[in-house]
Amino acid sequence: MRPHRMDGVSLTFGLIFLAVAFWWAVSQVLTVNLPRVGWIVAGGLIFFGVVGLLGAIRSGRREPQPEPVAAPAAVEVPGDLPPEMHASIVQELLDDPARKFEREHPAG
Repeated sequence: MRPHRMDGVSLTFGLIFLAVAFWWAVSQVLTVNLPRVGWIVAGGLIFFGVVGLLGAIRSGRREPQPEPVAAPAAVEVPGDLPPEMHASIVQELLDDPARKFEREHPAG
């Protein structure tokens, strides 16, 4: 995963999640009857969720990328080698070393 710049929205949602988890842990130990606060927190989370969705949808609308331009393909052989010799060198480099060893040193 590539490192990226800090995202304020993600940080905010992370802090809200931690606050809700902390509130839940405290409510397991202490009995606190605050139903209105619960609705306010739920409404706030729904609001922030909608804002996050709208931000994600909006960020997906970017300018279209220009089409790549096709360049003519030209094979260049490095140095003064003829193409056949260059091809044989490349083929030798691509060969499996185990098979090459078996051909040069037959078991027997």
